[in-house]
Amino acid sequence: MSEFHVVPADKHDVLVKAAYEARGYNAAEAAVAAEVCADATRHGIRTHNALKALHLDHLFGSATGGCQPGAEIEVVNSRFKASEVWNANKKLGQAVAVAAMDRCMELADEYGIGQVAVDDAFHYLWGGGYVMKAAEKGYIAYTNCTSTLAEVVPFFGKHPTLGTNPHSWGFPTQEANGFPIVIDWATSTVAMGRVQQLKREGKPLPPGAAVDKDGKETLDPNEVAALLPFGAHKGYGMALINEIVGGFVGGSLPTERGREGDKTTTCFYFQAIHPDAWSSGQFVGGASQSANVKNVLDDILGHGNEKCLLPGQMEAQFRKRTDASGGLLFSAAEIAEFKGLADEVGISGWELSNFPEEA
Repeated sequence: MSEFHVVPADKHDVLVKAAYEARGYNAAEAAVAAEVCADATRHGIRTHNALKALHLDHLFGSATGGCQPGAEIEVVNSRFKASEVWNANKKLGQAVAVAAMDRCMELADEYGIGQVAVDDAFHYLWGGGYVMKAAEKGYIAYTNCTSTLAEVVPFFGKHPTLGTNPHSWGFPTQEANGFPIVIDWATSTVAMGRVQQLKREGKPLPPGAAVDKDGKETLDPNEVAALLPFGAHKGYGMALINEIVGGFVGGSLPTERGREGDKTTTCFYFQAIHPDAWSSGQFVGGASQSANVKNVLDDILGHGNEKCLLPGQMEAQFRKRTDASGGLLFSAAEIAEFKGLADEVGISGWELSNFPEEA
């Protein structure tokens, strides 16, 4: 028996678009939001689906002024041919991110590389989705962002002054291994949502995950005041990169984000690279660039490492599972939340009995 029920993708999209439009977003923004949320669900990224997106919008977005429905993006700096800086004016993060990565690819086609830095932005959810889309189109892609809240303490610290600040890379390796390699990670050991889950379940945290109000490491989710960076000083350094990038772009102080004040928004950074811009042409044995990448990956997974996974492999496998189901996969609890949302916007048919279990 599967834990999932199959929801038609168009039914999901209609509801998500209606929910965003009910909050004042225009049709184009709502459509992009639904597409991004569906893509996360399709790849098994349950932490960044439509329920998470709309919850964030309620807590920090349109309900509180942190995101402005219908806002327009303003290009404030295009002095350098392959680079642009945007003021998002608090526009919906998913819409900004899709547009920014599309622009990076356009620039990469002309200059070999393209980058867009975004100021005054709102959460864009699953960064891996944007680089995956670019990689599927043949580009090497990267994004990072500053997080909405400061929840992570610096190495040897006790007060949270960093976000969970994710990094995401995508590589067009489809010819080499059948799917794009996507390396996507937050810089804290666990997410705050994981802490809340363990609290509900009465289970302890893993070591190295969080500290209490005195800055001492704790395994008790009830005592958590802040999160720890993964890998000690290494994760701290990765989180710090995002804050420094945001500082150069125009971002606010980490401890002020998410609060009422002068500037409480986040920053994004996007980059797309045409693979030809990296090619020396001097591949071993006269191989092509793609064949050379395959040789590298085959060697990494050889020598007894054949059972190891590549980043993005689990998402690719879940995508195949989703596509085979003929819809999107949601748990009964998620469908119950969607039904509450549907009732709010006047859409019927979200009873669990209408959605069969995954075969």
